[in-house]
Amino acid sequence: MIYFDNSATTMPDDRVLDTFIKSSKAFFANPSSLHRLGIEADRLLGRASEQVAELAGMPGGKVVFTSGGTEADNLALFGLARGNRSHGKKVLVSAIEHPAVLQSLPQLEAEGFEVDTVHVGRDGVIDLADLDRKLTPDTSVVSIMHVNNETGAIQPLEEAGRIIRAGTRAIFHSDTVQSFGKIPIPVNVNGPDAISLSAHKIHGIEGSGALILKKRHALEPILFGGGQQEGFRSGTVPVAHATALAKAMRLAMEERDLAPYEEWRNDLVRYFATFDKLMVLGAENNAPHILSVAIRGIKGEIAVNALQEQEIYVSTSSACSSRSRKESHVLQAMGVPDQYRHGVIRISFGRMNSAGEIDQFKKAFTSFMETIERV
Repeated sequence: MIYFDNSATTMPDDRVLDTFIKSSKAFFANPSSLHRLGIEADRLLGRASEQVAELAGMPGGKVVFTSGGTEADNLALFGLARGNRSHGKKVLVSAIEHPAVLQSLPQLEAEGFEVDTVHVGRDGVIDLADLDRKLTPDTSVVSIMHVNNETGAIQPLEEAGRIIRAGTRAIFHSDTVQSFGKIPIPVNVNGPDAISLSAHKIHGIEGSGALILKKRHALEPILFGGGQQEGFRSGTVPVAHATALAKAMRLAMEERDLAPYEEWRNDLVRYFATFDKLMVLGAENNAPHILSVAIRGIKGEIAVNALQEQEIYVSTSSACSSRSRKESHVLQAMGVPDQYRHGVIRISFGRMNSAGEIDQFKKAFTSFMETIERV
């Protein structure tokens, strides 16, 4: 089996699973309980929180453990917008955000917020001039993802941060689900104030994620109940998930090696250039672990199914919407020609892939292209 769908989810690392199991057995108590077992669980949770903040490059920052990237994005959009109304009531996001961000906007509009989107170019990178034009003194939250989940386009977060801070008090959030552990995230003075993470994108446990804030910005909860995590996210905190997330993050940082991904991506770009019917999406400086290619005149599902017969697994674009018949908002925003929009496949690498799998993929894909040429 060759698994090239790591942007959808990754196979859990055995070392992360081991941490999860040990924590689940030894620290099963509710960390809010007053007895000794609860206090021990709470201490472990505190250490995990400190480690997550440090690994994210935000030591001393506030960590809110969530059920994954979607909840972290939702908490960022709703929590920061509602908690910082005094800064203004405009929310600005890029046109290529994950649905967890974009589909939050109608509800914010219903609550009286003004929402707007920043355009992107044909390469899938935000138009900084458009960002500058659309920022107003009333902008309270800006959300720009770091790496696009469909194309791998890297967004210029530092340049965006300079523009945002030049004329607004807006809080800058970035969905870094596809970039953490893959490429460096700029969390310096011009970088984001808050980032979203998901464990299962970095060989961690599904159902785990976090919103990490550089400092304690006002944040209104979106879940209500027992007031856990200082009231930011009610619900019994799953200590084992928190420790496993910290472990996955540490391994992702310690074992990050971009060179193989860059070599594989460049090899495939050259290979795809030999086909007349193919268009590689995005710029050359995209994230090295994601490569999307569009096949003219066919549906991407046809290629996915043909490769699956050879035990090679890729996706059409975003796995979150690959079973939907809706056209990709990312491809629309990029202006991809109509005849290519439905024929996209996404290839995404992870730590468990190898160079030999690239050659096997090319052999299977060549066979597929020869088949459709004969039809």
